[in-house]
Amino acid sequence: MTIPRGATRTSPLSEPDVVEILRSAAIFAELPDDALARLAARCVRRTYGRNQFLWYQGDDGAHLIVVASGLVKVVLSSPQGGEVVLTTLGPGEISGELAVLDGSPRSASVVAAEPTTVLLLTRATVLDMLNRYPSVLDALLRSLGNLIRRITEQAGDFVFLDLGGRVAKLLLHLAEAHGAGSTVLDLRLTQSDLAAMVGATRPAVNRVLQHLAGRGVIEVDGQRIVLVNLAELRRRASG
Repeated sequence: MTIPRGATRTSPLSEPDVVEILRSAAIFAELPDDALARLAARCVRRTYGRNQFLWYQGDDGAHLIVVASGLVKVVLSSPQGGEVVLTTLGPGEISGELAVLDGSPRSASVVAAEPTTVLLLTRATVLDMLNRYPSVLDALLRSLGNLIRRITEQAGDFVFLDLGGRVAKLLLHLAEAHGAGSTVLDLRLTQSDLAAMVGATRPAVNRVLQHLAGRGVIEVDGQRIVLVNLAELRRRASG
């Protein structure tokens, strides 16, 4: 297996909890226990420090990852050096499925937002699972459909929502995706990260956050954000 860039530790996986990590990923959730055990034996673990790249945009798509712990950012870069964070992924979520399917170079970079451990599966292993188990194929197609919907919605937000609306919608999305609906966001994302997710500058996002805090809609304490008034955030996010 090709070693991804930035990996800080490598170890084979045979622990029973690896099966549960794989089961937590929607793509493998319906596999029988024996198939999950065989898949676990073919996984390799990689651990990354904050801001280390798992791969870069344009790299070969040699493997798929399942996030075991931590948080990663999917980043799209321009030739001029600009960046947009397309999404963040936490435990049980996958990345790399598009390149694994079509064999093309990576369409975006993936970087650890905090200390992160992932499970790696080679392209050959994933394709074998797709051929053997229809549930894996169905789940992967649903994953790609969700990806297309998310990118389409994000493009619409850039057109139809002002910056305040985009920030409000992002905060609600992060709370739902990574906090199970919690009103406390503590994802170790900087204001620069948030700015890259809404297509703005850090100072502009800071002004929006301070405005929302001044109105009692949120509370900001470093990288920790408390969503105080969800109704107002939803109103703002609706445009």
